[in-house]
Amino acid sequence: MADLTFTLRSGRAVGLSVFGDPDAERIVVFCHAAPGSSAFDPDPGASAERNAHIVAIDRPGYGSSDPWPAGSWPSIVRAADDVAEYIRSILVTESVIGGSRPRSVGVAGWSAGGRIALAVAARHPQLVDRVAIVGTPAPNEAVPWIDPQLQALSDQLGAMPPDEAMARLGAMLQPQADAVDAASEPGEVPLDLLGVGAADEQALAGRGVHDRLGRMLKEAFRQGTRGVAGDILSYTARPWGFDLADVVAKTLVIAGQADPLAGHAHAAWYQRSLPDARLEMVPGVGHLAIVPVWGRILSHLAPADVRR
Repeated sequence: MADLTFTLRSGRAVGLSVFGDPDAERIVVFCHAAPGSSAFDPDPGASAERNAHIVAIDRPGYGSSDPWPAGSWPSIVRAADDVAEYIRSILVTESVIGGSRPRSVGVAGWSAGGRIALAVAARHPQLVDRVAIVGTPAPNEAVPWIDPQLQALSDQLGAMPPDEAMARLGAMLQPQADAVDAASEPGEVPLDLLGVGAADEQALAGRGVHDRLGRMLKEAFRQGTRGVAGDILSYTARPWGFDLADVVAKTLVIAGQADPLAGHAHAAWYQRSLPDARLEMVPGVGHLAIVPVWGRILSHLAPADVRR
């Protein structure tokens, strides 16, 4: 479960998990996959070694975070604004008590979380100076990857009232929740719904990786399918709500060379679309690239000379 909760100005609660060094000057935010939750540290060893205070935040409907309010559409930019509100609350509180953290942070996103990371940077450029995204699919109209029938379904859902769309999609996703709930131990949770495949066997064989992913998914479905249904609607049925051209932060784009979901074509599209982006492809790994590259991500987001 999340380590703590934070109440937003709207009254909604968000769940938070923290890794690394809580006293480190540099804050790094980690945005989880879909389905996912804050209960996942990609590589605890790398997190412990880096001088960074790492914060992961449950999006609405996942883990310990309240779901989207009734009658409202799930939104990438609103989820990003939740992240920014929490981080600003940390900086303001510490400033009052004489803290000395830098006034900007680094943000990472894995898979669907990459969209949130980019939205935080685009909407709050004074808050975010570095971004890293890993295995994040591009918009379907830019790099087709969604089955046409599924996209047609998303278009139909997008024309419905939000509560009806959430209920219908949630019912369709219930077998995923049932499969996760049926696993008695985290290491028995099926990982195919994360896009993990044969190319990820080596990454998955790492110490505790399957268990950590299993715990993440257990938390992802603790409130049923509301979290994942909201995520899917936010990026397939509704506009993303932000412009990549507004991301002025230095961005690292990473993808596994064997990623069948979001490989080179997706990563290359982001590199072309972002103002300041570096592309790195990881050989011999698929959609689980976040595990072997977590140390590299932290070196980008929390470099020794990042203080300005």
